[in-house]
Amino acid sequence: MEKPDLTWHDQLVSLQQRQQLMGQRGCVAWFTGLSGSGKSTVANLVDLQLHQQGIHSFLLDGDNIRHGLNAAGPQLLDRGEDFANRFGLGFSPQDREENIRRVGAVAELFAATGVVTLVACVSPYRRDRDAVRQVITARLGASAFHEVFVDTPLDICESRDPKGLYKKARAGQLSGMTGIDAPYEPPEQAELVLDGGGQDPAALADQLVQALLPIIRLPDSSDQAR
Repeated sequence: MEKPDLTWHDQLVSLQQRQQLMGQRGCVAWFTGLSGSGKSTVANLVDLQLHQQGIHSFLLDGDNIRHGLNAAGPQLLDRGEDFANRFGLGFSPQDREENIRRVGAVAELFAATGVVTLVACVSPYRRDRDAVRQVITARLGASAFHEVFVDTPLDICESRDPKGLYKKARAGQLSGMTGIDAPYEPPEQAELVLDGGGQDPAALADQLVQALLPIIRLPDSSDQAR
């Protein structure tokens, strides 16, 4: 395969200038955990809390992204079968890897503008999450990536089963279900571990907001002058 002839173009507006205009630092809070663990619920509450505090934030939900940017093949059949087969993403390990790479690239762009970017994806493979962390921290700094593990036991996730996926997997109607016949690799050094099976989602959201605020807020100009 021929290497593309591409050039990186530096921008005249710096990261610091964008942050000053926004009045905050951008960062990525990456929620990971089993389906039904509470990732989307907690992430939405975090988004709401930040919005109420006047902080610019946006939630990239894994399911929502698979309706557009990372659509599956059958969703693209209106463009032709060849197109759908080439660009659609399923749930194989390789497709999951590409799904997370794309989401991570979008999250980096959002955070680079100064937006607090919340990502809620199962993202089952540790190496894929680590790769996103490496890309984001290389550009935005070590504190710009906050891995949030919503640690909810499988039996609780199954009892919730909001999309009926566990029931289908147990009945043999669905293969590749994370936690059943596909692996989930929990983070080894997450910035925050949330007890998704034992605490109220609002309390979990508050924990993350309190952890993020020191990262988001810019130093007061009077403090810098001292």
